[in-house]
Amino acid sequence: MPLYESVFIARNDVTQQQVDAIADQITATLGEQGGEIKKREYWGLRGLAYRIKKNRKGHYMLLGIDASPAAMQEVERQLGLNEDVLRVLTLRVEAIDEAPSAILARRGEDRERERGFRGPRPPGRFSSGRRDRGDEREEFRARPREEVDPNAGGEE
Repeated sequence: MPLYESVFIARNDVTQQQVDAIADQITATLGEQGGEIKKREYWGLRGLAYRIKKNRKGHYMLLGIDASPAAMQEVERQLGLNEDVLRVLTLRVEAIDEAPSAILARRGEDRERERGFRGPRPPGRFSSGRRDRGDEREEFRARPREEVDPNAGGEE
């Protein structure tokens, strides 16, 4: 049977459990017609490139599917009828990669980068906003309070 990768986006109002329930519904539909899901990845709540049906964010789910074309047509029909699903994209692929997708791999790298020590910042084109050179002009030098206001430190 042919292999497919399908990504669907669910509304941001639904919970992750409801998104999993939609994937379970697809699994049941495929099971009735002799297909199966080989890979299932939840990518999380992510921002959309543009508003879709008044939503700015959506729950993304990737499915690697081994099914007949007729079963895939039924799955796409079911997803199209579901009001919680905003968009569906299904592609026919040669093989389903068992490794984590690029989205999940990048997320793992971001977490490692946040946790690890980054070391000193390399000198860049722009500074951090602080003055590295000492400003020795008199108006910027710290002076004792007595110099600034002779009446502040003692008797009047």
